[in-house]
Amino acid sequence: MRLAVLSLVALTALPGLAWADAIDGAWCSNNGRRFVISGPQITTPAGTATTGDYGRHSFSYTVPASDPGAGSVVRMILMGEYHVQVQEGAAAPVVWDRCGPSISLLLRRRLIG
Repeated sequence: MRLAVLSLVALTALPGLAWADAIDGAWCSNNGRRFVISGPQITTPAGTATTGDYGRHSFSYTVPASDPGAGSVVRMILMGEYHVQVQEGAAAPVVWDRCGPSISLLLRRRLIG
């Protein structure tokens, strides 16, 4: 029993593991860009709907022809519940944050309840 408790404490104390449920959801950059993942579906920062290679804690896709950077591969790795590391082509990886609720959702909640 003592070993089980110590093991559980050690596992929960390890930093840097992706404990979030999934990479699905809306993600925002610090310069106003946004993308949304739902399973293998993604709406790119340019607003194009396409598909990619979905893993519960990772995602990658080839930028569609209509988007800036067409043909490059974007790779993402979940870094926890609120952060995802995004690498576009050969560029240095950057961290994006999970988007907060939209203004329309906040207003609707205020009006309804």
